[in-house]
Amino acid sequence: MTAAPGLDWDDPTDLANATRGRLDTLTPCMIRNAEGRVVWDNERWSFLAEDCPATADPSLWRQGRLNSLHGLFEVVEGVYQIRGFDVSNMTIIEGTEGLVIVDPLISEECAAAGLALYHANRGTALPVAAVIYSHSHTDHFGGVRGVTSDADVAEGRVRIVAPEGFMEEAVSENVVAGPAMLRRAQYMYGVGLPAAPDGAIGFGLGQGTSSGKVGLIPPTDLITETGQVLELGGIRLEFQLTPGTEAPAEMNFFIPGRRVLLVAENANHTLHNVLTLRGALVRDAQAWAAYLTETITLYADRSDALIGSHHWPTWGRTELLTMLSEQRDAYAYLHDQTVRLMNQGLTGAEIAEELAAFPPQLAAAWHARGYYGSLSHNSKAVYQRYMGWFDGNPAHLWQHPPVAAAERYVEFMGGAEAVVKKARETVDSGDLRFAAEVLNHVVFADPDHREARELQAETFEKLAHACENGTWRNFYLSGARDLRDFSGQGAKTSGSGSGGGIAWGLPAGQVFKALAVRVDGPRAAEHRLVMRWEFGADDAGAPADVWTLLLANGVLTPIRGHAPGGEQPQVTVRTALDVLVGMLGRRTTLAEAVASGGAELDGDAGVLRTFFGLLQAPRAGFPLVLP
Repeated sequence: MTAAPGLDWDDPTDLANATRGRLDTLTPCMIRNAEGRVVWDNERWSFLAEDCPATADPSLWRQGRLNSLHGLFEVVEGVYQIRGFDVSNMTIIEGTEGLVIVDPLISEECAAAGLALYHANRGTALPVAAVIYSHSHTDHFGGVRGVTSDADVAEGRVRIVAPEGFMEEAVSENVVAGPAMLRRAQYMYGVGLPAAPDGAIGFGLGQGTSSGKVGLIPPTDLITETGQVLELGGIRLEFQLTPGTEAPAEMNFFIPGRRVLLVAENANHTLHNVLTLRGALVRDAQAWAAYLTETITLYADRSDALIGSHHWPTWGRTELLTMLSEQRDAYAYLHDQTVRLMNQGLTGAEIAEELAAFPPQLAAAWHARGYYGSLSHNSKAVYQRYMGWFDGNPAHLWQHPPVAAAERYVEFMGGAEAVVKKARETVDSGDLRFAAEVLNHVVFADPDHREARELQAETFEKLAHACENGTWRNFYLSGARDLRDFSGQGAKTSGSGSGGGIAWGLPAGQVFKALAVRVDGPRAAEHRLVMRWEFGADDAGAPADVWTLLLANGVLTPIRGHAPGGEQPQVTVRTALDVLVGMLGRRTTLAEAVASGGAELDGDAGVLRTFFGLLQAPRAGFPLVLP
């Protein structure tokens, strides 16, 4: 995981492009919420201006230095980017009638600060006419209320544009599986790690993630096919759908009048993830490469500048063609060679060892380095996409879970003291990978074994300091921190990830999907509950949106309209969807909603109490390196 030879350390191109067109910035670059809490602090990365120490990989250090550059940048006349105000970029396009905001960061405070900086420098009175979500990840829509409002969207003053399938994928990644993903994302993004030469130095795609208010306003316009054209704010945009690439719902677009191509997260100044370490659906590297070929065919000859949702632009047709081609080849190579070796009988772990590096030209391309994704874990992801978790060896078909296996391993190896003694010798010999594996067994068999935990923490730190991949570094360092935390507080540094402001923007059907995965199936199996939910009212006073929730066999089934077979509901609830979301987020209770007039009940209220009692809230901060 260290930087390979062949990199041109004297090439000034990335630094020149990362600073080109800078108009202004915040000094200091810190953003606070209304209560004064800092939600983004770019100043914490100032140490990256120093020489790289022995506790960091020099290639990753270089990437962090470039990513920490911040401010308002002009790409071409009429196209601007806010960079370094969050993990992602916010692009601002000037039309004749209004502004088009692309990817309004994670937090509304950061998006608002970026838009304010733009207005302070451009002096334009143009209103926001449209917001574009390039794809379904939170860092590309969460700050939307920092640049527009629900009222402006509802009254037609602002359009929200997103790729087909956006809402379904947003709820899947951010609400349904969000709690588990969030916990692993804390490790991946180094949440809680100190920004320091021996701590967090960035993770390749960006430096950190903001911690402000996150929300979602549903799209008003969906892009459903490549070649679709919209005029937004008086400027023409041409879209390319790229589903199943970096996100399940994603798109690029071209600005003909500016000769600028925005490629979302499909081409970056790092190798991206086929399967992100925080968890996600495995992405299709073959389709990813094919869409980049289509991008080149459709737009490369028409473009003078290439911009993305992260990192800095690339100017010049030759330069952008080279970058797009090499990015395409990186995903194609890791896909094709993984499948070739898979068909030779190698398993995912064996393939990752075999594919140690890209061919020389790709290996020497700074933008294809494994700062965020890695050739190692991406090749395992390609294997998983085709073959799943099982490697075909029946010895791996029905293994003991981690604690039970660890207890048996440690006993077989002569007990914890003997294993720790041998592991220390293994660390001293330099085989850190195997030392981490055997020490993990001791920690899971006896989590109070202080010597084992400290030696494992030291091992993780040594591994971290040698990593070119920023997410690997953060995982190792986060694990080391939690191993040393005997108070049990290290795993409780953040919330549950229940969806927060995202859930408020979801339609009823998607809220119910999120609700279904909270049902405690074994306890719910003995119940059959039928609940009718009526949301809002039409002009005639009839319910505007009616749903039946059927709980049977431990499964919650949302049904639009009446229950099948004429089965009558045991209880009917008339309320607003936001009230239900408030109950799920524990901002209110059913009793409070009824008492305040926010909800009306007909039938057996005990059915609702039973139902809510069968829901299990996501567990905040569950352990990752301890049982």
